[in-house]
Amino acid sequence: MNFAGVGYTLPAVVAVVAVCAAESILLRTGLFRRPAYWLTMAIVLGFQILVDGWLTKGPTPIVVYNPDHILGLRFPWDIPVEDYLFGFALVTAVLLGWERARQRQGGVPR
Repeated sequence: MNFAGVGYTLPAVVAVVAVCAAESILLRTGLFRRPAYWLTMAIVLGFQILVDGWLTKGPTPIVVYNPDHILGLRFPWDIPVEDYLFGFALVTAVLLGWERARQRQGGVPR
């Protein structure tokens, strides 16, 4: 593991912290308490593993990461752990935005 290069790792961790803080402190939509959210994230994770694995696996991957910019933890199929963090932050941020917009339009909280 290379801890010196945080070019991709640090923004990935900051993105997760920022999204979780936005929900916990600012938005308070209750999204993290909903089983439907966690089911959605499990489905996203399944497809992320398939697609990301195809892009990063093998002797000639389509996507190549600079080893100086990631931790070096890769699983399964050579997927950098940072990709999971960014995926979580991106999907959660979009869902939070949709939920907040729905609540502002007078939708009933679920």
